[in-house]
Amino acid sequence: MVSDPANRTQIQIDVAVLAPAEHGRPRKILSLGEVKWDRVMDLRHVERLRRAQDLLAVKGFDTRDTVLACYSGADFDRELLAGRRPGIRLVGLDELYAQAAGTPAMGGAASRPPAF
Repeated sequence: MVSDPANRTQIQIDVAVLAPAEHGRPRKILSLGEVKWDRVMDLRHVERLRRAQDLLAVKGFDTRDTVLACYSGADFDRELLAGRRPGIRLVGLDELYAQAAGTPAMGGAASRPPAF
């Protein structure tokens, strides 16, 4: 969760990928993502992620190269598909399962989400 004091809300982040910490440097956020299994994703999802990215930058994280990722089991609306830009990654079931084909499942306990 990322606090958004201006809007008096919190933004839920489903996937956060952080680079290893480097002494004396701001922690780099490689990717922020949202996952929806049963809903078509649209630009509002990317806008929320972008707002979280901006808020995390203000908190001192390095977000210059952060990739915003949407993972959907129900596809993406036309406007979102048409508005794709560098730094935004859309991952649907076809791509997700194509990437996973032949890759062994990862075992082990789930890790704790990072505290922003």
